[in-house]
Order: sequence, then structure tokens, then C-alpha cells
Amino acid sequence: MKIIVGLGNPGDQYQNTRHNIGWLMLDQLLGNVSWRENKKFSALIYEAGETVFVKPLTFMNNSGLSVQKIIDYYKLRPKVLGFINKKDQTLNDVLTVIHDDLDLDFGKYKLATDSSSAGHRGVQSIINQLKTKKFNRLRLGIKTEMIKTHIPPDKFVTQPFTTDEKLKLPEIFSEFNLQDLQKE
Repeated sequence: MKIIVGLGNPGDQYQNTRHNIGWLMLDQLLGNVSWRENKKFSALIYEAGETVFVKPLTFMNNSGLSVQKIIDYYKLRPKVLGFINKKDQTLNDVLTVIHDDLDLDFGKYKLATDSSSAGHRGVQSIINQLKTKKFNRLRLGIKTEMIKTHIPPDKFVTQPFTTDEKLKLPEIFSEFNLQDLQKE
């Protein structure tokens, strides 16, 4: 089983913002699917075979609450002798998180495993809740010249993409397909 999480924020005001690039990528890759709200997980869910696609509804900084509920529900935490081994726990074979990254230029991406949150509060929330950083991340760059105009990062990430950026998103997302993400 695979869990692929696109990070973002619920609400129309966040729909096309930089922070919602994880949600936007899932929408592009999956096309017009019917997401269903799962209140138990505090998330929008789409299941395709052995893969569960997730858009947490907990707001970015609390994404870990939703991810933990899903991991626990499907009993995907690695176990050693019946106990959760937190020190050596790894979710690399199960969990991929797609999120924005202010350290990468717009259009660039980086695959990461077993790395710190680098200040991303949504990722840190997941690390805190799961008590591990051993999972896959697809970091999608959102840094542009606008950030150099001294816009505070928390304001920058909640701004909508410019028209030009929005037109480039499908090209960026086309570098990936569902099979690639399901292999991670």
C-alpha cells in the first residue's frame, strides 16, 4: 500500500496559492476524480487500487494530524516484534509527501528521504506526529524574484501564483506520473 499526500490549505482563498502546490499537483496527475471527505482522517481522500491519495483538511501547519490518522488506520507503521520501533522506524516504502519549498527556485524540484523539514511547518507537523523523518518527500520549488522584495515568507506562500507561473505548472507537473510516485 502507498499513501501519497499533497500538502495545502482548505478554502477557496488558498485554492491557487503557492502553499497549495501539493494539492494542485495531485489534481493535475489524477484529473477529474471524485475526492471524498473523510472526517475521521480530516482529509479529502481518493483511493486507486493500493494507493490512497490524500489532501489534509487540517491546514498546513497541522498536516501531521491527518497523516498520522491515515498511517495508523491502515496499520502502516513498521513494527519489530510487535512493538513500534521509533528509532529505526521507516515509512520510505509507504509514504510520499508533496509540498512547496521556498529554498528551491520555481520550476525546480528535489526528491528527499530522511531529511529535516528545513523550516516547512507542514512537514515538521508530519515529522512530529509520526516521530520519524524517514519518509519520501517531493519538494516543489516556489521561490521567485518576488520573495527578494522582502515579502515575509508566510505571506509569500499564501499568495496566488502569477498568471505566467500558473501556465507553467502543468509543464512542471508533467515531469512526474503516478507510477513514479507510487514507486518511491
